[in-house]
Amino acid sequence: MSSFAGVTVLDGHNQCHCEMSGVYASAGVDAGYHLLIVKGYSRTKEFFPTGENITSGHFVVGDHDWLLEYYPNGLDPSCADYISVYLTLLYDSDVDEEEVEVKFSFSLINQVEKQMPTYIRGTKTYSFSSSVPMWGIGKFVRRRTLEQSPDLICDCFTIRCDIMVCKDPRSKDDAGGTLPDIHQHFSNLLDDKLGADVAFEVGGETFAAHRCVLAARSTVFRAQLFGPMKEGTATSSIIQIKDMEAKVFRALLSFVYTDSFPEMYKDIMEENHMIDFEEQEQADEDEMSEAVEPGQDEHEIWLQDLLVAADRYDLQRLKFICEKRLSERIGVSSVASTLALAEKHHCRGLKEACLEFIQVQSPSRLKRVMATNGWEHIITTYPSVLNEFIAKLIASRRK
Repeated sequence: MSSFAGVTVLDGHNQCHCEMSGVYASAGVDAGYHLLIVKGYSRTKEFFPTGENITSGHFVVGDHDWLLEYYPNGLDPSCADYISVYLTLLYDSDVDEEEVEVKFSFSLINQVEKQMPTYIRGTKTYSFSSSVPMWGIGKFVRRRTLEQSPDLICDCFTIRCDIMVCKDPRSKDDAGGTLPDIHQHFSNLLDDKLGADVAFEVGGETFAAHRCVLAARSTVFRAQLFGPMKEGTATSSIIQIKDMEAKVFRALLSFVYTDSFPEMYKDIMEENHMIDFEEQEQADEDEMSEAVEPGQDEHEIWLQDLLVAADRYDLQRLKFICEKRLSERIGVSSVASTLALAEKHHCRGLKEACLEFIQVQSPSRLKRVMATNGWEHIITTYPSVLNEFIAKLIASRRK
């Protein structure tokens, strides 16, 4: 596991740094994480224009000194609507140091799935040197998204930076591949298909898996594979799964084996010393029963489909994570379809988030919500939801 490598508190213009050395060495890899707490976020946004940053205190991971650079209004005009975050290696000018190979991940403090070793090892390895000492994410989070999310509390939010330093050059493409990490071992088992004894056909693709792993993780798979009506017992038998896309089932299997939230974005792309996530899949025609509205992005549709799959196979933790992710992405074009999804799959928290979002919209934006197919679907299929919404609206106006 990663070791704590200190915390920096940015309070408006002021910086308070608590320094600790966080080093965890095994199989040629040092790993640690640093917390950057931004207090008075609105002040940093006001006083630091695009291109200007506030830095953390320095911290140590893997016998190297590092610092974080926080750009409240983005590194440059191309990301002026975003917060940019960069990791910088501090070189000793008197010492001719070699390149340092590093894997790293930035996350908001509640994005626990991005803080797991399995996720970090899956990111690209970057070379830090005296000529290129800085790498990061130009579009870390859109400011408007942050300001509407539960991650911003009392004008304060926290960024976590996880770092893995690859000391052994042979570990560059698989940092920590030999770490005693059960998540990684099971991920390798899924990828290698060693000992696989069941196959699924989903959306034209075939997936090999292991009955015991599936049964241990899902009561539905247990009944399907070992119950009285078990399927796929013959050697050549392939279990057909209808009404699900291959990319959704692939993500479901990944979670079953690793217990880590599967990211839709596979690689970290580099451009002008920044990292942006590239979509792993091209948009496919949605085959799920839930309505898809124009204006919904592919990631949101993927999250909705993954929630449906998690509910179908009784993976409650995955379902909860999908709920949380969807509640952070609610918009005018998607709120009605998301609300219908929440009602159908008994997602109380997501349902409340949708109703609260609709409740605070202006008349013109509310009219746009009511013009969507999702709203029509709610009227015809879940009329009780409208009664709840009206009751909430009346109660709020009485206050």
